[in-house]
Amino acid sequence: MKVLSMIQPWASLFALGEAQYETRTWKTNYRGPLAIHTSKKVDKKACLDPLVQPLLQKHDLTAETLPSGMIIAKCNLEHCYKILEDNETWAVLEDGRIVNETDYFLGDYRVGGYAWEVTNMQMLDQFIVAKGRLGLWELKLYLRKGQWKTIVYNLKTSSLNEK
Repeated sequence: MKVLSMIQPWASLFALGEAQYETRTWKTNYRGPLAIHTSKKVDKKACLDPLVQPLLQKHDLTAETLPSGMIIAKCNLEHCYKILEDNETWAVLEDGRIVNETDYFLGDYRVGGYAWEVTNMQMLDQFIVAKGRLGLWELKLYLRKGQWKTIVYNLKTSSLNEK
């Protein structure tokens, strides 16, 4: 399964459905199942932002309780839209869609970037500890002695690593 690593609190807010899009500076042609991974980094300043804090509180989360270094959700990546206009409080995507309000605030809608649209977002019942990577990365899971283990394929070394 392909995995996307995100910094907290953005990963949890996206996985919990508070944001409809994940914004990236790069596009992907990949479409299909996607897991959401939380990096070890938590942006504590962002967690205290007056617009972010209520969204976290709505889900009983704080900077201290956000999961990190784990796969927390799965979804399907459906579209990757180029951002054509950024008007400081709203943006226009290549299909003519307007992004505003919470979706706009929770993303980076600079012209030339991309808004990834997903469907069927589901939080996992049990989070999976995994080391993140830049870009989209591949995750393999297997059961060993009653515990889920991950195998990550390293493109640079062409090797499999167990975590």
